[in-house]
Amino acid sequence: MIDVATLSVIRRWALREQLSIREIARRTGLSRNTIRKYLRAGEAEPHYAKRVSPSKLDPFALKLSGWLKTEAGRSRKQRRTVKQMHADLQALGYTGSYNRVAAFARLWQEQRLVAQQTTGRGTFVPLAFGPGEAFQFDWSEDWAVLAGVRTKLQVAHFKLSHSRAFYLRAYPLQTHEMLFDAHNHAFAVLGGVPRRGIYDNMRTAVDRVRRGKERDVNARFAAMVSHFLFEAEFCNPASGWEKGQVEKNVRDARHRLWQGVPPFLSLSDLNAWLEERCVALWHEIEHGKLPGTVADVWAQEKAALMPMPRPFDGFVEHTKRVSPTCLVHFERNRYSVPAPYANRPVSLRVYADRLVVAAEGQIICEHQRLIERNHHGAGQTVYDWRHYLAVLQRKPGALRNGAPFLELPAAFKRLQATLLKQPGGDREMVEVLALVLHHDEQAVLAAVELALESGAASKTHILNVLHRLLDGKPAPAPVTSPQALKLSVEPRANVLRYDRLREVRYAS
Repeated sequence: MIDVATLSVIRRWALREQLSIREIARRTGLSRNTIRKYLRAGEAEPHYAKRVSPSKLDPFALKLSGWLKTEAGRSRKQRRTVKQMHADLQALGYTGSYNRVAAFARLWQEQRLVAQQTTGRGTFVPLAFGPGEAFQFDWSEDWAVLAGVRTKLQVAHFKLSHSRAFYLRAYPLQTHEMLFDAHNHAFAVLGGVPRRGIYDNMRTAVDRVRRGKERDVNARFAAMVSHFLFEAEFCNPASGWEKGQVEKNVRDARHRLWQGVPPFLSLSDLNAWLEERCVALWHEIEHGKLPGTVADVWAQEKAALMPMPRPFDGFVEHTKRVSPTCLVHFERNRYSVPAPYANRPVSLRVYADRLVVAAEGQIICEHQRLIERNHHGAGQTVYDWRHYLAVLQRKPGALRNGAPFLELPAAFKRLQATLLKQPGGDREMVEVLALVLHHDEQAVLAAVELALESGAASKTHILNVLHRLLDGKPAPAPVTSPQALKLSVEPRANVLRYDRLREVRYAS
């Protein structure tokens, strides 16, 4: 091997001083073939073949290349990470380091990009965001075990672009009301509202994509943006790198959270756990570009966020007609409505977790929302027995087999079992239930329980007890009487008194 200085001397002697190759070989001690090779190449510095060192990965290189090719053909959500492939190689006997596997994967990816001639399309410009400037949003699909059932969930991801603080919340669907609810919770946890929000062209926000950055924004989404006072920006179609931070957060969350998520009884329990884990991870993850953890940078950015206003009333409104059985239909399920609104149009306001029915400018009832992913069943019916009391007063016989009255409180059921054994018990039971329309239900239940305990289960006694409870008067002291009464002066049988009375009568 020769260095740069020796090559420079050889080139100067041969090209400038016109020395022969024999003379140069004599002076340098190199072979004439070596001198000819370097002069023929015309290079100003020597080049050597790249050194190839044996590696512990060599026996597994073919296997790892096959894995990388297989993972490249899978969807982004289903790919294994390099760390997972390193663990799989260790299971096969690999004893080398993770860095060697990562270097092999990088080289394989570079060669693949060159082969596909996509290097130009994979080039990006790094972005920088100021405190409180922007947040990024995206949806993802993940799985969790809820109430013993493996359930597919739609997960809303928020990430502050400056501090990189993130928040996750899971929902059954990607609908408007779920989107609005996610923003309410995210801004409350993140401590305020940034100046801009970066989204892709999701259907719950964009009605139509026009040329460039022009969008026809959905009216309800625009109302939410106006409420929180931030500017919504939308990426170009198929340009996820324009919100790359939250795209990376979706990928990282699968390894940080979803691979080890425990089972939960309900979706609300899962979301409480997700919120707790997100805040905990802020304190564990280093920011990377700024000193300290994500939590340290977020504490500084929080002052630049607009304070959180009142939550956005994020409902989606539908006009429904109440059926003759006092039910409204939504998503294959049925919900009861007060009987006076049967056969009339009402407004159904759909929230993420509840349904609110309004009519004539006022709220008339509310139900917990049922969401079923099974599209083959007949759906469920949610009754509130109070909604049918007006019908029951005209048709008391419906109390015996009426479906809404299968879920009466236990005290009412015991009273019903007692009253139905008496003539006119149906009517009397209906009158007792109607007390709920005018008095507090818990007070009526307490009066019924006291009446049952006393053994006088009747409407009159229940009313008496109820009024005493409402007036705050104590129950009267019980009257104690002996088993048999005894006269202080016992009468005596005296027939002579009768005879004297007769004598007096005849004398007069």
